[in-house]
Amino acid sequence: MKILIIGGGNMGKTYAKSFLNAHIVTKENLLILERSDEKAEALSKLDIGTVHGTPGDYIKEADLIVLAVKPQDVNLLFDSIEPYIDKQQVFLSIMAGISIESISNYLGAPKIIRAMPNLPAQIGKGMTVFTSSPDVTRIELVTVQNLVNATGKSLYVNEESAIDAATAVSGSGPAYVFYFMKAMIDTARKMGFKQSEAELMCFQTFSGAVDLFNKHNFSCEEWIKMVASRGGTTEAALSTFDETRVSNDIEQGMEAALNRAIELRSMA
Repeated sequence: MKILIIGGGNMGKTYAKSFLNAHIVTKENLLILERSDEKAEALSKLDIGTVHGTPGDYIKEADLIVLAVKPQDVNLLFDSIEPYIDKQQVFLSIMAGISIESISNYLGAPKIIRAMPNLPAQIGKGMTVFTSSPDVTRIELVTVQNLVNATGKSLYVNEESAIDAATAVSGSGPAYVFYFMKAMIDTARKMGFKQSEAELMCFQTFSGAVDLFNKHNFSCEEWIKMVASRGGTTEAALSTFDETRVSNDIEQGMEAALNRAIELRSMA
């Protein structure tokens, strides 16, 4: 299998390294197209595949083409690669807000898979939600799922609209976690802890809580009850969260992210 990754930014580089580390593809069968001379030179030094600076006939050699460029660069990208593509190639797009229909119309290619990964893919802990056009075969879909699983876990959805929702949940989700962690760290500082001490306590608390959740078959509600004894400190904090409607704020924030994802898609 030969793979072409278009875009050598963070996610393009993450995919390249993950595919190689998982022994899904060899360096000889991994191609990268990066138009920035500076980025292309840096990628070449990493020795993770053959790096190209301009489109060419080599594009036809790829069985799978990963579209990993910024959405605002999409028109320039499609115009530059369209003369070189084979209409039966499979395209995996991780471009936010660019629909399957738009990609298919631009390129005249029917086999499109659209995915929404997130930042932890960089360390193999990512969450990718993906869907596909009807022309993608089951074998091709399974092949691509194995590829994205090299960066973490994945979830297939039947409706493309669910990709917008995934953007609001897992795509933007890491930022929500960091936001809450920062609030805890800042508050710990106000309570007298040093920055390094506050970070250690908060980081270990988040890491330990997630690991604990994954090792046992309890719901979040059940875990909360185990920590929050009646009349205790945890109950006092949770009561304040309920009074100030923290969960409603989170819901409204995620809905705002969803609405923005829909807006971006309509603008594409």
